Amino acid sequence: MTTDFIFGSIMESGSMTGTAFLIATLCSLAIGCFIAFMYTIKNHYSKSFIITLALLPAIVQMVIMLVNGNIGAGVAVAGTFSLVRFRSAPGSGKEITSIFLAMATGLATGMGYIGIAALFTVIITVANLILSSMSFNSNAAEEKTLKITIPESLDYEGVFDDIFSRYTDKAELEEVRTSGMGSLYKLTYRIVLRQKASTKGMIDEIRQRNGNLEITCSRPVTVRAEEL
Repeated sequence: MTTDFIFGSIMESGSMTGTAFLIATLCSLAIGCFIAFMYTIKNHYSKSFIITLALLPAIVQMVIMLVNGNIGAGVAVAGTFSLVRFRSAPGSGKEITSIFLAMATGLATGMGYIGIAALFTVIITVANLILSSMSFNSNAAEEKTLKITIPESLDYEGVFDDIFSRYTDKAELEEVRTSGMGSLYKLTYRIVLRQKASTKGMIDEIRQRNGNLEITCSRPVTVRAEEL
């Protein structure tokens, strides 16, 4: 009996009923809120992202219920969902994992498998907390983003190579853009500092070549979700 309750579907007839819709929607919202709450533990987050995690299972569940058994509608919905990535900013691995978890639970509740959705959510979120608390090769070198502003008169190609060879294991030029009506160049590098290398020493040497213009060294830059 317990097994049937967990692994059975509330939509045994294969059609959506009012009772099944209400149960699935309420459970989806509850599971979404649980996923959102668990994400707030040991993670940086924005209000908009937490709201997205809370509501996404219910939205996906509704879509699955509407296209249940309709191949044409399913293909159309799949095409629509594929367009979402063009309107979404790239996120971290944890954010993408949480979004996929919310979508997976929405798929499960949309097909009526409430027990499976709840059990799967608990297992994945607990596993995520355990893995997040573990240290994986914490001594490994960390990538950083280095931004250097130079005057237009300075040829940026290879101008800092000798400095990077002394202080970094890897230095890749990722972006070049102009600023100040074309009078300045802003260079963006992705670097990996050598062990015990001095960030200050590297920056001081770069300053001597870029005319003491702005230099920024930080963690890899990712597009942040909007803050509300």
